[in-house]
Amino acid sequence: MSTEPRTITLATSDHGPVTLEEPSWCSGHADHDPEMLRADLIHVGPLAECVYLGRNLLAAEIVQSPFATSSVPELGGRTAGVSVFPLGKTLTPVQLYDLAATLDTYADRLRDMADQLARILDGGKQ
Repeated sequence: MSTEPRTITLATSDHGPVTLEEPSWCSGHADHDPEMLRADLIHVGPLAECVYLGRNLLAAEIVQSPFATSSVPELGGRTAGVSVFPLGKTLTPVQLYDLAATLDTYADRLRDMADQLARILDGGKQ
């Protein structure tokens, strides 16, 4: 087993071939566009989707842009984060835990509404 870091070389329109270290969680670069700029290179992990009735409600994936020039962490950057759609932000671990807590609270509200609807449909007999 090799102890060498895994690397990949990707073509860019502004810097030519760029070799970068590939994190173990990266799913690869099958969709890489050789016309992209070096600053736009991105590592992406497996997609975690929340789908209901065939509709994608939320999706999240670990991302890292090793040559990012943005100083706005929510838009992705050199430090790995979790990109959440349709929120359109990259979250830190603390923010991701906060999102999970918010979703838990929302799930409780949905359960309360389901109970209320069940009572309404039962003619208020419950």
